[in-house]
Amino acid sequence: MAITTEPAAPTTDPPQQPPAPATPAAPAKESPAAPAKESPDAPANAAAKDGWQLNSPLVLTMVLLLVVLAQGPIRQALSAPVMQSWMTVFVAVVVQALPFLVLGVLLSAAIAVFVPPTFFARALPNNPVLAVPVAGMAGAILPGCECASVPVAGALVRRGVTPAAAIAFLLSAPAINPIVLTATAVAFPRNPEMVLARFAGSLLVACAMGWLWQRIGRTDWLRLPAHEPHEGETKGAAFWGSVRHDVMQAGGFLVLGAMSAATLKAVAPASWLRTAADNPVVAILALSILAVLLSICSEADAFVAASLTQFSLTAKLAFLVVGPMIDLKLFAMQAGTFGRGFALRFAPATFVLAIAGAVVTGAVLL
Repeated sequence: MAITTEPAAPTTDPPQQPPAPATPAAPAKESPAAPAKESPDAPANAAAKDGWQLNSPLVLTMVLLLVVLAQGPIRQALSAPVMQSWMTVFVAVVVQALPFLVLGVLLSAAIAVFVPPTFFARALPNNPVLAVPVAGMAGAILPGCECASVPVAGALVRRGVTPAAAIAFLLSAPAINPIVLTATAVAFPRNPEMVLARFAGSLLVACAMGWLWQRIGRTDWLRLPAHEPHEGETKGAAFWGSVRHDVMQAGGFLVLGAMSAATLKAVAPASWLRTAADNPVVAILALSILAVLLSICSEADAFVAASLTQFSLTAKLAFLVVGPMIDLKLFAMQAGTFGRGFALRFAPATFVLAIAGAVVTGAVLL
């Protein structure tokens, strides 16, 4: 019997393939059509970095270049009599006022940085009615321009000084300190009574505003900052920072004030000035409004007032009393330090009382 063996049936399983390499979780290659995402403004920013940038040196260079190119017309314009008169008044006001401004800024910065606010709290009486004139008189021995008096007054209130006394100091310090009174004496050499009138009128208004606040003021009208302007800095850095800030700010307003006074002197028709100066009420109101608009530093405003020769001494006194107490820059600083609600109430009342105090003082002393 033959035994036949059948071949084994072929297996249907496919042969094993070598394992495929593991694919990474992230795409292994980047599509050339989709590069890495960039900000849509990136090309513009890159172009701005590679192109021209408008900055202060560039502006100064462009201005100097224009002056050089136009020196002929400029020289011809400056040779006109009206421009010569304008330059004479402008240079005279700036040169006379600049030393007092710098000295006042240095002293005010030193007081703001090196004199601790607790000194004022200890020196003032506990009775608010008596603290107001004492704080007002403190302005005569602690000089400071109006730019420095606002943060100092804020620091006084934060340290527990009654707001009425702080307001009296805020108004008196820029107006009756030794630097300002000396500058007034230099600006009015033939009218020494202007020094006494400015001192008395400014102190009267400062005390009146302090007592008025004590009578009708409310604490919820005040909003004080949580920290002092130079908190966290060394005393030296805070001092020079305050000096730089005040010199730039006060110097800029001095230049603007000198330019305005020179323009008013050289361009305004003499008949207009005579018409305003001949009417006592109009003259006082005109110079009071001018003091608010010019916003000149108190160390320099006497020289601007002295240049307005058409106006009476009482009108000039109103200019000198109103300016250090309320002007455009002071309104902005008071609103930023104490709140807009305070500034909106404080500014009109100060303006009216300053004019009234100047008129009363001028009628008695001038």
